[in-house]
Amino acid sequence: MQQAIAVLDSGVGGLTVVKEVMRQLPHEKIVYFGDTARTPYGSRPAEEIVAFTREIVDYLIHYDPKMIVIACNTATAVALEDIRQRVELPIVGVISPGARAAVGRSKSGVVGVIGTEGTINSGAYDIALKKLSPPVQVVSLACPTFVPLVEDGNFRSVETFNTVADSLLSLRNTTMDCLILGCTHYPFLAESISEAMGSDVVLINSAEETAREIHSILDANNELAKPNEVPIHQFFCSGEPGKFQEIAQEWLGRQIRLTPVVWQVPRIGV
Repeated sequence: MQQAIAVLDSGVGGLTVVKEVMRQLPHEKIVYFGDTARTPYGSRPAEEIVAFTREIVDYLIHYDPKMIVIACNTATAVALEDIRQRVELPIVGVISPGARAAVGRSKSGVVGVIGTEGTINSGAYDIALKKLSPPVQVVSLACPTFVPLVEDGNFRSVETFNTVADSLLSLRNTTMDCLILGCTHYPFLAESISEAMGSDVVLINSAEETAREIHSILDANNELAKPNEVPIHQFFCSGEPGKFQEIAQEWLGRQIRLTPVVWQVPRIGV
C-alpha cells in the first residue's frame, strides 16, 4: 500500500500546500486534516496550539504516513520542534521554506511578513530570515481578519478587498520588495493583497518551496512514489464539512473525498 504524505492545518489554508504538492509530486498520496472546528489558531495560547497539533498528529499517525507536513505557520512557529521530538518521521514546516524564497528574491534587503498574531508574535520569521541573511530588514504585521474571510469562502468580494487594503495600509510606505504570505490561508487572498501592495512587491507563497523540500527529503530517503502509482487522496475536517468541501474543490479544481471527524476523546479548548 502506498504511504501518504500527511498534511495538517488549522483549517483550509494548508490546501495551498496540497495544491503545490499535487502539481510537483503528482504520484504522491496525501492525507489532509483541517481543524476547522477550532480555527483560527493565531490568537490562541501557545500551549493550546501545541496540544491541538499533538492531537492531530496522533490521529494522522494511524494512517502510517511517511512524512508529516505542518502546513500552518502558527503551528510551525509554536509546535514544530515539539512534534519533531515526539515523532520519528520527517516533519516539515512552512516557515523556513518561505524565508529561503524571500531571501533569494529580495534585492532591496527589506522583506515584509504578514501572518496571524501567533506567528508574528513568535518572531519565527525574523529568526529564520536573519539566520539566512543577517543584514535583512524585516517588517512584520499581524492580519487577524484574513483567516476568517478565507474560512468563510469569502475571498473575492469587494468587502474582502477593502478589508485587505485597510489592513495593509501601514506597509505601503516601506521599501520592501518581497512580502511573505506568512499564513497558508493568505494565498487565497493573493489577488487582493497584490492589488493593495502594488506591482513592485513580489508575494512569497511558501507552498512552492515547501513542496520542493518535501521532494528533496523523500528523494534522499528513497521514498518517492513510483511513477505508475495513482494516488487516492483523503481529506478530513473537524468542523462542518460542507464549506470545507466547497472551498477545497474550488481551490484544487477536483472532487475530493471528505470525512468529518468527531473526536473520540474530550476536545481541548472548545
